[in-house]
Amino acid sequence: MDLDNKSRTAAADRLLGVIKRRGPQCIAEIAGLLGITPEAARQQVTRLATDGLVVAETERRGVGRPTQRWHLTDAGHARFPDTHAELTVRLIDAVRSALGEAALERLIQVRETETLQAYQEALRGVTTLADRLARLAEMRSREGYMAEWRSDDAGFLLLENHCPICAAATACQGFCRAELDVFRAVLGPAVMVERTDHILADARRCAYRIIPITTAISETKDDLDQRPAAG
Repeated sequence: MDLDNKSRTAAADRLLGVIKRRGPQCIAEIAGLLGITPEAARQQVTRLATDGLVVAETERRGVGRPTQRWHLTDAGHARFPDTHAELTVRLIDAVRSALGEAALERLIQVRETETLQAYQEALRGVTTLADRLARLAEMRSREGYMAEWRSDDAGFLLLENHCPICAAATACQGFCRAELDVFRAVLGPAVMVERTDHILADARRCAYRIIPITTAISETKDDLDQRPAAG
């Protein structure tokens, strides 16, 4: 691959990564995020559309001209690998067929235990919830989940913009359940962790709402205090 092709491939990967992480974007948003001119962004997007990696959808918001926002196609999503997808699915089917669901569940439990131990070791000595989430997101990104975290008025969000085991999770959703259990265990009993978006439910990413239990209890009490008295 010559230098020019390498440069184009790198530029395409950056643009696809922006849409993967942030969802559908218009040309102006893409230009701003990549630090390039709108015309350069339009040229890149046009090439990706020709290659079948992105597609535009028209979005109307009130008055004014409709906006075109660019989405990843299935081929675009496929540029972010599902680790050994075909082999993994075949192995899952083989275990299920030859040994039964109980054996498959046991394998998931072993993976869950090993993952939890690795995360707990990595988070040893990290005390604040924000720092633990930052470390967890860093580890998950290294594993291919394109993870990030943020805080808001309700607590924290852990966002995973890609699932490198999506084929396996589709074949056996016990993997998704186990990951949620790992997050709850590694973040500790003082927080609530709930999955709010799920790639397998056709969301564009998996998202987890993380709330310190003291905050959740306080919000519940406030709701009760504001409820009109009976009678």
